[in-house]
Amino acid sequence: MQHRILVVDNEIRLAEVLAAALAHTGYYTSAFGSAKEALETIDRETVDLVISDMRMPEMSGRELLHEIKKRSPDIPVIIITAYTSVRDAVELVKEGAFDYVSKPFETDDIATTVARALKLSDVVRDNKRLRGELERRYRFDQLIGASAPFRQVIELITKVCESRATVLLTGESGTGKELVARAIHFNSPRQDQPFIAVNCAAIPDEGLLESELFGHAKGAFAGAVSSRIGRFKAADGGTIFLDEIGDMPAATQSKILRVLQERTFEPVGSTRSEQVDVRIIAATHKDLRQLVAAGNFREDLYYRLNVFPIVMPSLRERSEDIPLIAAHFLNQLASETGKRIVNFTPRAMALMTAYAWPGNVRELMNCIERAVIVSRRSTIDVSELPPYLFDLNGKPIQAKTIPPDLDAELTRIEREYILQALNQSGGVQIKAAELLGVSERSLWYRLKKLKIDLVTRASH
Repeated sequence: MQHRILVVDNEIRLAEVLAAALAHTGYYTSAFGSAKEALETIDRETVDLVISDMRMPEMSGRELLHEIKKRSPDIPVIIITAYTSVRDAVELVKEGAFDYVSKPFETDDIATTVARALKLSDVVRDNKRLRGELERRYRFDQLIGASAPFRQVIELITKVCESRATVLLTGESGTGKELVARAIHFNSPRQDQPFIAVNCAAIPDEGLLESELFGHAKGAFAGAVSSRIGRFKAADGGTIFLDEIGDMPAATQSKILRVLQERTFEPVGSTRSEQVDVRIIAATHKDLRQLVAAGNFREDLYYRLNVFPIVMPSLRERSEDIPLIAAHFLNQLASETGKRIVNFTPRAMALMTAYAWPGNVRELMNCIERAVIVSRRSTIDVSELPPYLFDLNGKPIQAKTIPPDLDAELTRIEREYILQALNQSGGVQIKAAELLGVSERSLWYRLKKLKIDLVTRASH
């Protein structure tokens, strides 16, 4: 990417000479004889760096700096100053300037300063972009569903985000527990701090799990050639997500209890306690109360974790959400693969809605991913769905009784999901069409066909 640099000096010839020298090194530059002209350009175009003389008659370098920081705080500003004004330039750095260059200067010197400023600016921009991607990915509107059980989950998430409370997520595998944990973190006051996920079931060895969670001192065990910080320390100030906590060994459970109670721990092989400020979100597909009754999970830890419980419903408990979730995955996966696949046939959707989905949302996503890979058309049909959705005789695995009038039932289902999408989108047809995985024109046609009156709906 070619960086855009503005050079500002009331002596326009000097600005033009410096701009030309920087352009020769590969930058896209513009010279201005006044700060006002530079600000007008900043308001209209993307600018990566501003170089300004300190002393200008109408608006000084200091005033220009302050205006830039008001309008575009991420744009670095380099001040050019005479030797006698170096003290002022140092004050400007404290006020937000990236650096200053004293007159007279060599072109190489200012080019080096420019390179440093742009490198830092690129890092800041990339970090903001990544943060934006994370926030978009874990906003509430990425938690798809309009059914009563799922609306209850969203309400609970909304209530707990702003607090420091420990959260316990329970439910079958594949119901989206980690997605909910991330949504809680990225919508909480800790959103700018780390989110660290640990799958307790993936590290069955007790010693290794404790080292992973709490770190270890040099020489703590064979192979520990250096000290290492653990996941709790890495998550300091943020959130740690302990997935499948029901599989955690008893000795490690006691250490987790201490962190919850005292916010301190000792790395493996160390006698020095470390302080940590971490919010814990735990998850499990097991019944922790049964584990407590069987003596396999500490009762005191269970009560400490169960401060704010959220039960994730299985997909079969909210089968009415399947069309919305399926449309979301279809849009996402089709975009990633570059395929123009816009919808499911009614037969394919009816089959997916009838299936029990023991693997829940994760299994549904895998099913749609396979369908997108094998599809050569713009619509996913039954032939693209995986064989396990059918029984041994090639018939759909039914979770419901067969309707006496298929056309009437499909019309009812179609109407129901369109109304749900319109409700979820606040009546915005473009958004509703996106949720349903159809074009806006297709949605308009269906509204007419089903005689759904948006004006009447709005009045209700």
